[in-house]
Amino acid sequence: MSDQPKIEDSGSQIRITALHAFPMGVKAYVKIETNMGVTGWGEINNMENNVTCRLAESLSELIIGENPTRIEHHWQRLFRAHRNIRGGGLMVHTISAIDMALWDIAGKLWNVPVYRLLGGPCRDKVWMYPSPKAIKTGPGGSKPFAGTPAEIEDLVQKVRDAREQVGPDGAVMFDAHSCLPPPIVKQFASYLKADDLLFLEEAWVPGNIEVMRKIRESVPVPLATGERDRTIWEVREILEAQVIDILQPDCGHGGGISQMKKVAALAESHHVPIAPHCTMSHLGLTASLHVAAAVPFFLIHEGYKGVLPESGRLRVAARRSRFGR
Repeated sequence: MSDQPKIEDSGSQIRITALHAFPMGVKAYVKIETNMGVTGWGEINNMENNVTCRLAESLSELIIGENPTRIEHHWQRLFRAHRNIRGGGLMVHTISAIDMALWDIAGKLWNVPVYRLLGGPCRDKVWMYPSPKAIKTGPGGSKPFAGTPAEIEDLVQKVRDAREQVGPDGAVMFDAHSCLPPPIVKQFASYLKADDLLFLEEAWVPGNIEVMRKIRESVPVPLATGERDRTIWEVREILEAQVIDILQPDCGHGGGISQMKKVAALAESHHVPIAPHCTMSHLGLTASLHVAAAVPFFLIHEGYKGVLPESGRLRVAARRSRFGR
């Protein structure tokens, strides 16, 4: 026997005692409680809140009484719980929130930022937009497009205006919101140079690889997508088809921190950097930023005004950083 003192695993005795879900406006929040007084929070985004809250509470039966730090085990069990809705938005968005809450507990329990548990920081600052030197523009929502010269000129002018705003050394992104028909995307892109945009986002309706491939062949600027693709199994098809240059995983849409880290590694293996999409509140945004801090092949992260420094570079916290209280 070793003379070294026995080191107790502080996570070995912790158990989940309750899960509560709260609808709030267009979002919902999940709170997981433990017998050690450590709580974790997660966010459900862009789904019918009354349904997702009930789903989250029903899934709690699978994890109450369990050790919350067995995060991968819990993710797999939850994902396979309802095979008829396994890969759908309701299930994956709900699991995303539970996963965030479990990582939040782990970070608080061991008193370290979650990015430390993900392998440690790969950078000391995370580049974000919108900021004075990085902005996104677009067609202004879903509407009919006839492809008239005036419409094409309006789209091109939006890029020019954004470029003038950020300057020659800034970053401009264009989000097509999957609402531009492929012929109009091609017409619009024909007026662009390769360095006009950091990326053109969602230039197609997700799920049609052949359309993606045709656009890829005729568009000179980098293409990005991924916010509506859930888990590594959906993302893999896009990456293997080699139809994008940048992947945009969403921590709240794609399976939480656990899946986002895997998706980033999968993208790295295809030499595709990530530029995470995020429309969540501070809670979900913080969860996503922990992954962004811990993965090597990262480009830029979406946020919103009011949370970013003037430089658009958010410093990675050196001390404990939590999602919820």
